[in-house]
Amino acid sequence: MEIVIIIIFIVGYVLITLEHSVGINKTATALVTGVLCWTVYILNSEPHTVTDQLLEQLGEISGILFFLMGAMTIVELIDSHNAFDIINKAIATRNRRILLWIVCALTFFLSAVLDNLTTTIVMVTLCQKLIRNMNFRMIFIGMIIIAANSGGAWSPIGDVTTTMLWISGRISTTAIIASLFLPSLVSLIVPLTVATLMINGETEKNTEGFEQAATASSKEQKLILLVGLLVLVLVPVFKTVTHLPPFMGMLLGLGTLWIITEILHRKKNEDQKQQLSVVNALQRMDVPSILFFLGILLAVGALQYTGLLSGLANQLSTVIRNEKMLVGSIGIISAIVDNVPIVAASMAMYSMDIYTADHSFWLLLAFCAGTGGSLLIIGSAAGVAAMGLEKITFGWYFKKISWLALLGYISGIVTFIGLEGTK
Repeated sequence: MEIVIIIIFIVGYVLITLEHSVGINKTATALVTGVLCWTVYILNSEPHTVTDQLLEQLGEISGILFFLMGAMTIVELIDSHNAFDIINKAIATRNRRILLWIVCALTFFLSAVLDNLTTTIVMVTLCQKLIRNMNFRMIFIGMIIIAANSGGAWSPIGDVTTTMLWISGRISTTAIIASLFLPSLVSLIVPLTVATLMINGETEKNTEGFEQAATASSKEQKLILLVGLLVLVLVPVFKTVTHLPPFMGMLLGLGTLWIITEILHRKKNEDQKQQLSVVNALQRMDVPSILFFLGILLAVGALQYTGLLSGLANQLSTVIRNEKMLVGSIGIISAIVDNVPIVAASMAMYSMDIYTADHSFWLLLAFCAGTGGSLLIIGSAAGVAAMGLEKITFGWYFKKISWLALLGYISGIVTFIGLEGTK
């Protein structure tokens, strides 16, 4: 059974990477792969047990999907009000190199406050407004993925895996910030410096679509931008205070923003209200990206429940005795399969009796699991979201961005080890 599931996963993975060559949409491949993995699993196991596991997995996946849908709808609503043009106008420089540093710096710090997924959605949408040339825009978005994952790695709320380690008591807020801020910054600056040499000249603003929001006044644009970003920022706060899953805070924010827009535009004619409504934003949302997420997470969930991921972690632990190399390998694997089950398996394998709270093992795991996802475009939620929003191919990212991410990944680990040696 395990061999068949692995084969299905690998074949599906390859077809996703070769989407444009084989002419099959990656979403269709992901859905079929996910369902087939669970089908093989249930046909060779106790149906009742597998059904319970599938429902448990679906509960976890639905939280991610509802979070993603809420964030994408809020961003679409901000965009429909043409509110991103406020930021567009505020960024005066047209120099591509300076602009790249500004975008990456914003992404790095926003990711720590929001999370890498939400930040990627916001910044990719912003870049679609800032940069007309598709080739340069793809480089920018590739660097946004690296910046978002690096920024999320040094914050307890910046990535799902850091949140898992934080909630379980394996890392503290002060320790992760103090130990991982510099390595995370280095993991961005190194590839960013190299990427700067790959671009030059001036960029032209992408003005397409700006006329669509002519019915929104300047005050309305500023209000929606402010409230929309505030809602996104407050999601981690809501989670910390209530201990409810993040998607609950996102849905609360979406509902609040929905009420505000209904009141704000109630005196407009029906056409104007429709154009600026949440309903319109929902219709514009990229549903195939949501379904792609569903398929990928289902496939990875099958690997997790069949014990294949924990088995892989055990094999790694047996083969690789060096602690730093072991964690570094886990980070690289997280680029191929989702980092969440990999970290969950690591947490199950190594108790806090072996590695106490804030031990370098947990801190390095947080860094590697977060930044390792940048090595491949489908290695992180940020990458998958960007892939859906901008239609970046697996092959292009692998050729142009993966090696930059690897440089940053290795540099960050070296920095972490160097800092640890000075303590």
